[in-house]
Order: sequence, then C-alpha cells, then structure tokens
Amino acid sequence: MKLAHVEAVKKLLATPQKIVIVPHKNPDGDAIGSTLGLWHYLTNLGQEAVIISPNDYPKFLKWMPGNEHILNFEKENIQAKKAIAEATIIFTLDFNHLGRIGQMQSVLEEKEGVFIMIDHHQAPDDYAQFTYSDTSMSSTCEMVYNFIDFLGDTDKISKAIANCLYTGIMTDTGSFKFQSTTSKTHEIAARLIEKGAENTKIHNHIYDTNSPSRLQLLGVALKNMVILPEYKTAYITLTQAELDENNFQKGDTEGFVNYGLTLDSIKFAVIFIENKEEGIIKISFRSEGDFSVNEFARSHFSGGGHDNAAGGKSDDPMKETTERFVSLLDTYKTKLQS
Repeated sequence: MKLAHVEAVKKLLATPQKIVIVPHKNPDGDAIGSTLGLWHYLTNLGQEAVIISPNDYPKFLKWMPGNEHILNFEKENIQAKKAIAEATIIFTLDFNHLGRIGQMQSVLEEKEGVFIMIDHHQAPDDYAQFTYSDTSMSSTCEMVYNFIDFLGDTDKISKAIANCLYTGIMTDTGSFKFQSTTSKTHEIAARLIEKGAENTKIHNHIYDTNSPSRLQLLGVALKNMVILPEYKTAYITLTQAELDENNFQKGDTEGFVNYGLTLDSIKFAVIFIENKEEGIIKISFRSEGDFSVNEFARSHFSGGGHDNAAGGKSDDPMKETTERFVSLLDTYKTKLQS
C-alpha cells in the first residue's frame, strides 16, 4: 500500500467514522475471515463498523467470533441499506469489481463516500480512493494483517482477530499447500498463533465437520468425475436434481474440485454445478504448476481469479457447457502436457 495512502487512512481513522465492510457474494473463508478480522480491529479502535454480506454463507464459517453481527443484505435489506447510506467509509474486501456483490452493486455504485479496497485478485477496478491490491499475496486475510501492520497496530491484534485472519489464510492457501504460500505467509500465521489463533480448532471447524448428506453428495460427485488423461484434466458435474436429492446446503461442495488434482498426472481440475435459481452453471477451476486457470476462465467462462484457482459461469445447459469445455482443451493441450 502506498505510504501516502497509509497516512491518509491513518488520518481518517483518527476521527470517529461510520464504516461498512463488504465481502463478495457467496463469501468464502478468506472473505468472512478478512471482514471479521478488520471489523474487530476497527471496533476495538472505537469506530462504528458493520459488515454487510451480499448473501448467506456456509454454516462451517459461522463459528467465527463476531459472526452474529454480520448483516445479510438479502434478508436484512432495510437495515443494510440504512447502514450504507449513513457510512462515511466503505471497505471492500476480497474482490476488486463491484459486479462481484450481486444486488448490492447498484447501491454501492450510487454511494458517495470514501472507498478502501483490500484485495489480491487480478485486474482491479478503479472505484476506490485507496487501493491495496497485491496479486502475490496468499489471501486477503494476509493483507489485512499487513494493513494493520502498516498502521502500526499489530500490538492491537486480539485473539478474535487472530482466529479470523488465520482462518482465511488457511482456507485460501489450501492449508498452506498452494504456490501463493510464501515464507512471509508462514511468518504471519505463526504470529497469529502467538496472538491466540487456535489452529487445530480452526482446521476442525472448516474441514472435519461433515453431515451425512454432504458425504453422500461427495460420493455422487466422485462417481460423476470424468478423467481426460490426454489433457491431464479431470472434471466433475453436479446437476440441480443431484443437489436436491442429497439435501444440498450452501458450502457443501466446498473443496470438491480439488479431488481431481489428487489423481496422478492430473494438472487441471474443474467442477460444474447447476444452479437453477440463477439459471447458470457455476464453475470452479483449479490447476497445478504454470497453467493459468485465471486466463482460461477470463477467456471462456466470464470469470477469473488467480493463476491456480479461479471461478466462472455458463448460461448454457450442463451438456452444452461441458461439451464446449472439452472442445477447448485441444487448444491448451501443449500447455497442459508441458
């Protein structure tokens, strides 16, 4: 973050503000962890702050301290709009384009006030007066730690902040196995543990709590897996009917896409999930090595993200979507086989 921006933000936070903190739609561990970590920090400074999530998020993230204070824009619309209207500062975390916040987009586009972006995705938009954007970072939670450090306040990191930030770092690094994990990431994780982050409990909350229906859905997903060895690719499909038959709950498919990468010689893994309510096929892309799924998603499926983890969507039915996907692979055959 630029020194001039740091000084300007310090000056802003030296006086009482009304602050709204916003994650992206369908928030994940990094989005919720970073917003809650920042919320605890700001409220501990004496600021009036509120988190507004564009929609609901998985149950396995709702154990985090401060979760009960998060407003759901879809369900608490009047209260959320009032908070936005009164806000003097809007923090946007873990996204860099207002198109990532669903129904909140038009509300924030019309909002006057100071916008501060903290994000690690590629191609940031220019809506914020103060932007902290770094694609080399493992997670937005790592960036929130740095943001607090820039302001000279790491001594103010409480156990609650540490638990929230550690959660986002752990989830967005795939438990510290993705290439974005650096020595600095490990240093920050260690400092958060020193501050009280309960790493074993956090891992159990995120990964070791399953329902019978989720495990049954995983079984369906694995049965549906298609392996294309000539392209070092594996993909999974889940239809709306399969989700419904297995009592799908938000977050149940988290991590399913990664199973493809556990196969020997597979470099590219994808999951296609039908969403009848939105009328789309939601897609998650994962890769190993130098194959950029960010580039692939941006070029073909209206998406993007990181080099090894990205998302996208298709307006076509499942069959047409997967057929189009497979037809594209020949173009990337050399890259996938290298």
